[in-house]
Amino acid sequence: MASTSLSHDVFQRSIVQPLLTDLYQITMAYAYWKSDKCSDFAVFDLFFRKNPFSGEFTVFAGLEECLKFLRNFHYSESDILYLKKTLPSVEEEFFIFLSNLTAKDVTLYALPEGSVVFPRVPLIRIEGPLPVVQLLETTLLTLVNYASLVATNAARYRIAAGPNIKLLEFGLRRAQGPDGGLSASKYAYIGGFDGTSNVLAGKLYNIPVSGTHAHAFVMSYNSIDECNIKMLRNRSTGEEENFVDLCIQHQQELSRFLKVLCDEASAGELAAFVSYAIAFPDSFLALIDTYDVMRGKIPSPFALRSGLLNFCAVAMSLNKLGYQAIGVRIDSGDLAYLSKVARETFTKVANQYKLPWFHNLIIVASNDINEDTILSLNEQDHKINCFGIGTHLVTCQKQPALGCVFKLVEVNKQPCIKLSLDVSKVTIPGCKNAYRLYGQDGYALIDLLQQTEEAAPQMGERVLCRHPFQESKRAYVIPTKVESLYQKYWENGKVCCELPTLIDIRQRVKSSLQTLRSDIKRNLNPTPYKVSVSDQLYQFMHNLWLENAPIGELS
Repeated sequence: MASTSLSHDVFQRSIVQPLLTDLYQITMAYAYWKSDKCSDFAVFDLFFRKNPFSGEFTVFAGLEECLKFLRNFHYSESDILYLKKTLPSVEEEFFIFLSNLTAKDVTLYALPEGSVVFPRVPLIRIEGPLPVVQLLETTLLTLVNYASLVATNAARYRIAAGPNIKLLEFGLRRAQGPDGGLSASKYAYIGGFDGTSNVLAGKLYNIPVSGTHAHAFVMSYNSIDECNIKMLRNRSTGEEENFVDLCIQHQQELSRFLKVLCDEASAGELAAFVSYAIAFPDSFLALIDTYDVMRGKIPSPFALRSGLLNFCAVAMSLNKLGYQAIGVRIDSGDLAYLSKVARETFTKVANQYKLPWFHNLIIVASNDINEDTILSLNEQDHKINCFGIGTHLVTCQKQPALGCVFKLVEVNKQPCIKLSLDVSKVTIPGCKNAYRLYGQDGYALIDLLQQTEEAAPQMGERVLCRHPFQESKRAYVIPTKVESLYQKYWENGKVCCELPTLIDIRQRVKSSLQTLRSDIKRNLNPTPYKVSVSDQLYQFMHNLWLENAPIGELS
């Protein structure tokens, strides 16, 4: 694991570095430096304004990568040379200032990675010298935005599929570049997926990898004569037996039992299955929809007439030699119907030949699946055990960006507020703490933002919770449990607490989602989760708003 971790850190440093930013961050830093504001102490909040995918929750991810970025934050000699060419009018002393910068004077507070989070509640609070923290903005946003979006998307797929269906991420070939593909694999796993087809992600993050052959493998065979290797060792006796002949015998026997003509099954497909089974006798999983046979206007189940017949013949032959097949994958057609045909066939074979394990063969479905597809398949009582999901998961086609923002809320102990005609863009000023209050049913009831000098709410004591912008929306809450949301993760140039493993973060997503009522997590018309401010913060915010808002004049 040490070498894997090292290779990952090298990869991360090669991409996530101080120049992975917008130019205006550097020009602002220069203007701060030029104006002698380097010693100004600033507080920034990183948050989002609206949950993605028309839902009412988000999963926070990307914190570990943010901390690695802080640890490695340093402008190299080549960075400085490039910036000198890009900004020729900038004074030489500024580049000396940049070359000496680290994140040692920065302090970072955040919610634990994998937590369920909601709009306006800062995911990360960063404190430190104004120009330094300003230089972190774009990089931190790019590390959190996509990570949280994919983790949330994956969590929604997990909710739609239920706890017992296996979910595999198959999106590398459709992802936005190799770094997008790796991030998608990592954060889909955090969000609740069971594995990935991405081998490099498996190595870097220790995620289980999974996959079988594609259509090309089946199409590359035309006849059983192309099986150059015919023998397979019997696991019980150790003797080599003619596996090709055994598969042909089982195909003929099964065709009579299932009332399917062998002539209608693809000989090339059988050869491909035989060859793949010889290569992987302990993990034989076959793609069975390469050849679809049509009979008049009604599609004849390919699973019976070719792919499924050939698969069962090979699976029974493996069983004869002491091995067990894994199952089949379907990548086209009516997935609900075909999964039922496959399951019925497996049951018939299991009962006829006294093979109990045949009942439980896995049926994997792929074919451009999205969240709505899974919900529709659920309504059709599908028999699928596993979904392989690619494009819609990794590209987040339903919503391509989360929209996290990085806003200044305090400078030199003076709170700042951004005003806008669009109330949703007005910021909540000052350095804040956040708490999650739980109701009598044990579920999370409301998130509460307070000024840091306020006493924390207490279990069993009434607290006034107010809508940030609507005066009439307020309620007293008597929490049965109070959870302080923020933890200090970075101080004095280093991570100041033990970081969770990927498995720990994945478990936090699961446990955090369990604290929400089902109506908040449902796909259609979910109930909004409430985010509030304390009465003290409400009064302060609106007084500051009035102080900073221009006064009109009528004539």
